[in-house]
Amino acid sequence: MKSLLKATVAASVMTLTASAAFAEEKVVLYHWFEYMPQELLDKFTNETGIEVVMDTYDSNEAMLASLKAGGIGTYDLSVPGDYMVKIMANEGLLDTIADGELANKGNIEQQWLDVPFDPGRQSTIPYQWGSTSFSVDRNVYEGDINTTDILFDPPSELSGKINMLDSQGEVITMASLHLGIPQCSNDREQLKALNQMLQGAKPHWASFNSDTAKEVLVSGDAAAGMIYNGFSAKAREEGATVEYAYPKQGYIAWMDNVALLKDAPNRANALKFMDFLLEPENAAILTNWTQYSAGVEGVAPLLDEALRTLPEANPPEGAGPASFIEVCDQATQEIYDKIWVNLKK
Repeated sequence: MKSLLKATVAASVMTLTASAAFAEEKVVLYHWFEYMPQELLDKFTNETGIEVVMDTYDSNEAMLASLKAGGIGTYDLSVPGDYMVKIMANEGLLDTIADGELANKGNIEQQWLDVPFDPGRQSTIPYQWGSTSFSVDRNVYEGDINTTDILFDPPSELSGKINMLDSQGEVITMASLHLGIPQCSNDREQLKALNQMLQGAKPHWASFNSDTAKEVLVSGDAAAGMIYNGFSAKAREEGATVEYAYPKQGYIAWMDNVALLKDAPNRANALKFMDFLLEPENAAILTNWTQYSAGVEGVAPLLDEALRTLPEANPPEGAGPASFIEVCDQATQEIYDKIWVNLKK
């Protein structure tokens, strides 16, 4: 989830109950911090009598570490990002959803049904999706922003005033799009060019910060910065004079997914909760609250008008392709790790 709020992995358990009576059955959800409206959980409990117990985490990696350290068999569901789904599957942490177990699986939009990180949706359903790109303060720079040059070869108006996300995957993926090279490349010349380009761009950057990516644009401490599309929209709502870019070289797509965990203690209830989230009415409640996008058919007519026309959620004509962050093999990843460590020095 693209949250800019800090939380601890060992966050307190939050128990949500029906208003009429304490539910006898439960489903245990391991979820991002502040990424689920209580209204929706209350609605599920009221309709089914199933209590939702929720623990929270603040990163995909924290969630993975916790599950591997003993969380499997404790939680029924978690909400990993796209690349983390593949990692969890490779680690044997996910259960398989049999044909017919999800009555509402047909509500998943076709484009999100056969995704590379979970072909055929064997273990997950879409939760929310969005994009990662960058925004520019239009009071500072009036030129074309739909190019990754803004980050890596910026105009003088923006040089030294750019915030980059403190996220290896997103920064290096955007840099790869800028150079037009594959993600997870093992070509020495391409990797050398990538490293040199990043080192050359670094003097143009003011900071690496994910937690306050929105705030530095609102305050004016940064004139441009990498950001998630939903948080760019929130920055505008808070008075920032920013425009979100869809560069011609491409941008990053991300999708958070509800995953059925191996050895889920309340497996049947977990499937009911997944089916609940696939109902258009409920997916719309979630989407109107998060300000991102659902992967469920029939949601669009139920969205707030402002969200349906949100520029951050509607790529313009001429936008480059959206790319998910790929999971590299270990040897290749070690090279990218070294590039990142050197960049952060």
